[in-house]
Order: sequence, then structure tokens, then C-alpha cells
Amino acid sequence: MSKVELSGVWKIYDKNVEAVRDVNLAIDSGEFVVLVGPSGCGKSTTLRMIAGLETVSRGQISIGDRVVNDVAPKDRNIAMVFQNYALYPHMTVEKNIAFALKIAGMPKDEIAKRVARTSSILGLDALLKRKPGALSGGQRQRVALGRAIARDPAVYLFDEPLSNLDAKLRVSMRSELKALHQRLGTTTVYVTHDQEEAMTLGSRLVVMAESEVQQIGTPLEVYQHPVNRFVAGFVGSPTMNFIPGRIESGLFRAKAGSFQLPVPASALAGEQATGEIVLGFRPQAVVAGESSPGAFEAKVELTEPLGDQVDLRLDIGAGETIGARMPMTSIPSAGQTMRVAIKPEDVMLFEPGEFGRRLGAPKPASKIKAG
Repeated sequence: MSKVELSGVWKIYDKNVEAVRDVNLAIDSGEFVVLVGPSGCGKSTTLRMIAGLETVSRGQISIGDRVVNDVAPKDRNIAMVFQNYALYPHMTVEKNIAFALKIAGMPKDEIAKRVARTSSILGLDALLKRKPGALSGGQRQRVALGRAIARDPAVYLFDEPLSNLDAKLRVSMRSELKALHQRLGTTTVYVTHDQEEAMTLGSRLVVMAESEVQQIGTPLEVYQHPVNRFVAGFVGSPTMNFIPGRIESGLFRAKAGSFQLPVPASALAGEQATGEIVLGFRPQAVVAGESSPGAFEAKVELTEPLGDQVDLRLDIGAGETIGARMPMTSIPSAGQTMRVAIKPEDVMLFEPGEFGRRLGAPKPASKIKAG
């Protein structure tokens, strides 16, 4: 196991295209860190720089106590699992797992031990003589994992390894990956665009957007205390509700329509909210209730039953709609009205803009352009 550290890391392509800007990240030995964000945010490029598949334009990457900027990928003691399985179709499972060990010149008896250990860990014993064409998608992904595990590296790097699997298999493999990490305890850096996958797997999340790190923290920290509107909207399902407006005399008043809400002191976090502000709250914070403080009337536009829960789209007037997730009990049908309230402790306030800071969150440091 090794720690991984990125200090002021940039990736700049031709014509001064900044793919990754000023990433600073310290990953402790044995941690499972997930880089998460939308397509094109720089997460895979960051992973590829750790692997040595992309050069570092500026900054420094260390694995263990060694700076690896100029170290070849094969000499970094890492193992990478890609989105496509990249198995050799003419080789059996056994030979696929053993191939990298053989190329490295490892003795045959040691290769046999590692293949046996790996196949036992991943439940591949009955598949060792099969070729990839005779395997399911989940089995092929386990073989790809096995090839990485057999190398016994200091760091595992995963680049969206589950994205080609169907939904049910993704959930199953997610559990297997988490159990595998708990068993092996190897430092792991994992890339995904799926925030649910990130929340369930990572001991810490690195949320990226527009080539920059937006927030680093545990899944709970990022969910409960997002630093800005982007993180709040990206992490959590269903997505957070946002309503633009202003605060007047202790009330939030929506920009459109008559919607208003008492502003809890916790949302202000000791700051003054002047001018335009954006109210944010998660669908789970919306509760049904005639007598709840701050209750208001909303029209049910859409219901989506989820078993013991239901997702609602509610019209609160002037073309403004919000999402709500509630228990499946006495929910009106589409077209009917109901009274709802928002839990005050779950209300957040954001500065305007896609990356508007949450009130109470640290103010971002000024960025320096790479020269």
C-alpha cells in the first residue's frame, strides 16, 4: 500500500486547452478515493496522469515517497482497470490473469500461487479454462479485476470499470468491489460519473467540474455541506431543488410568483444575504402536512411510485416546480392539490450562478493561470 499525492497538478494540451487545473490531493495509504463529476470535467485525465499514461504539464505526483512525473507506467507499481475489459480473446481466464506476471519474468510457481489466490478471491475457480467469449459481462469484469489483483500493486486505478454493465449487475459488482477493498486494503483511486456509485464506494469523494476540484470530503460531508450550488445539485438523488429569489424581512421570496419561506438562521450561517439569492433544499426535505410551520399549497403534476416511496413533481405557482420524495401514504393523484412544508434544518442558501457558493462555506481561493 502507498499514499498518493498530487501537488498543483495541471494538464494543458495544445492551444492552451486546460484539461486539469491546479489539483491538490493527498490520498492516504489504504484509502478508497473516488473522482466524480460530469463528462469532460478532467477526472479521467487526472487518473491517467497518476498512471503515467498522460504527462504532467505542471506540478508533481508522488506515489509512496517517490516523485513519479518521469517514471514509466510499468515502473510505478500500479494496476489499472479500464471501462473496456481489454482481455486477450485467444487466452483462457487463467492465462489472462497470469500474462502480466509472465511478462515481468516471475517464476512459474509464484505465478500459479497468485492466479490461484486471485481466482479464489473473485470466485473464478470454475472459469479458469474458459475464454472471454464464453463469459458474461460481469465475469469478464471480474477477470479484468483479477489481472490487476494478481500483480499485487501499491495502488489500484479504476477508470469507470462498471459503466458497460447493466443496472442490476452494476449494483452487484459495486458491492463486490467494496468488499474486495475491505479485504485487501490497497490504496484505490476510482473514476466515475455516477454520483450514486461514488457515494456508496468512496471513503472520500473528489467532486470535479470544468477541469477543477470543487470539493473534497467524505460522502456525508459532501452531501450535507456542499460548498457550492454545482456540488449540491450533482451529489444526491433526486437532485436538489433550487429557487431564485431574495430575502426580505426574514422571508425568502421567490423571484417568480408568491412563494415565500421563513429563512432559518442555520441557512444564513451568520452571513448577510443581500441582493439575489438561491434557495436550495432536497426533495427528501419536503413533507406533507396541513399544520406544519411554513406550510404552503402545491399542485401535484406528476407521481412516480417507488414501492414504499413516491417521487412527486409539485407546481408551486408562476411556472415554478419542485421535486419531493415522500412515503407512499395518502398521496393525492396528479391534478390534485396538497399542503406541504420544507424542513427548516435542511434549507441551504447559495449565491447566484451555477457555481454559487453556499452561505457558510469557505470562500474559494483565487486561481492562478498556468503559464
